[in-house]
Amino acid sequence: MDTTMFCFQCEQTAGCAGCMGAAGVCGKTAATAQVQDELTGALVGLALTVQAAKAAEGVKAAVCDEADNVAMEGLFATLTNVDFDDASLRALTARAHAERDRIAAALGVEAASDYDLALLWNAPEDVRSLKSLVLFGLRGVAAYAYHAAVLGYRDETVSAFLHQGLASLADNEAGADELLPLALRVGEVNLRCMELLDQANTETFGTPEPTQVARTIEPGPFIVVSGHDLLDLKLVLDQAAGRGVNVYTHGELLPAHAYPLFKQYPHLRGNLGTAWQNQREEFANLPAPILFTTNCLMPPAASYADRVFTTGPVAFPGMARIDANKDFGPVIESALELGGFAEPRAVAAEEGAWLTTGFGHGAILGSADAVVDAVKQGAISHFFLVGGCDGARPGRGYFRDFVRRTPADSVVLTLACGKFRFNDLDLGTVAGLPRLMDMGQCNDAYGAIRVAVALAEAFECGVNDLPLTLVLSWYEQKAVSILLSLLNLGIKGIYLGPTLPAFVSPGVLDVLVREFDVHPISTPEEDLAVILA
Repeated sequence: MDTTMFCFQCEQTAGCAGCMGAAGVCGKTAATAQVQDELTGALVGLALTVQAAKAAEGVKAAVCDEADNVAMEGLFATLTNVDFDDASLRALTARAHAERDRIAAALGVEAASDYDLALLWNAPEDVRSLKSLVLFGLRGVAAYAYHAAVLGYRDETVSAFLHQGLASLADNEAGADELLPLALRVGEVNLRCMELLDQANTETFGTPEPTQVARTIEPGPFIVVSGHDLLDLKLVLDQAAGRGVNVYTHGELLPAHAYPLFKQYPHLRGNLGTAWQNQREEFANLPAPILFTTNCLMPPAASYADRVFTTGPVAFPGMARIDANKDFGPVIESALELGGFAEPRAVAAEEGAWLTTGFGHGAILGSADAVVDAVKQGAISHFFLVGGCDGARPGRGYFRDFVRRTPADSVVLTLACGKFRFNDLDLGTVAGLPRLMDMGQCNDAYGAIRVAVALAEAFECGVNDLPLTLVLSWYEQKAVSILLSLLNLGIKGIYLGPTLPAFVSPGVLDVLVREFDVHPISTPEEDLAVILA
């Protein structure tokens, strides 16, 4: 197997160009990178076979949910900071091969060969850039589709497009004129997928409400649940009920506290920690188990590796695993054995002991009349959506500084783990509304789009005519899919940072700047001066 790698799918990629050598910045080894490429190649082969089957008579009998599951789970597993375990990745590859061969045999079509990802990495610059944009966007779509699917919500349009998009990677004749519309189609499908996930979450857990969340750890045994999966959190809470074990969310699970269903659990006590890249420091001295439900997992440090459990798509070699039966008993027993802290432990930053979340589109649009009146009367001058994926690269202090400098008569909406750069700030109120409103996870980006569209309708204008500016941080592939959704909607003037994606070639960047007015961030002072001019 190769002892070198090439990977440039995340924001922290080495030298802003690509991780090469024995390991990536994320901790992924060259061997694991190769296995992930092989899995992706197998998914392309499966997709080509599915596409061939769809052109044949009797496809409904041959193509079943398993092909869709394999595409969804396999794409999610190759997203940054999800699956570091070669064995589980190879198992997904074997499932892709088995399903491909079953479909081909059922309809008498030829099973497609696996696609060699080296063909993509070595394609002409703009073709490589656009195909990478499609592939990485598909990985983000698959993550959102997975979260909806575990709650029983699926959409055939989304499932079919995962195969269609993967199959397109093998078209060696496709040029930029065909690939750019395909990338925007990824954004269109992702919007439908996020809408489906929003429906799944609200119909299952209720409509989020503005909620204060404690940042203090109470004495006694406790469990930390990290990632994004609300269903896993509910199952942990159900199984821990009456056991004397408290449960704390970490990072992107903070917004769970705003759903009415989770308010029924008195042992869901608060939120511990911030964005994913701080987990090694935050978990080092915790006398408690940590359960990772989805991304973002960093290779666990020795100081807490023996207390890590994984479930769902996330995996790391040697870590304790909760399989599909979702028996979290071992996690609960670990919490009881470790015992927790003897005294209350404050984990808050200097700005306060509480965080507020729950300003989803339901809550904000419930005050739409007041918001519209405040704008018309001049009480609110501007809306900023400052959010996205956080990361470790220097320069992300920009976003905290930017938010601090926003005018006192403006509103700052935020979502995803990028909010942890500034969600401890008290910005006060404007027109009777909090100036800083946390709309939820990156999984809740659909809500921000709903709010923007509703405001445009209220003012009888286009979204681009609103006093609204999007300032986005990006790290991994879900952020890529969201950006493509925004571009597909024709939203212009987005500020993006802290660096531009390494996989965006100068030619493709020129198109994004020319057609969509995408701005690389500069300094908060300079950017605000341009925005508010």
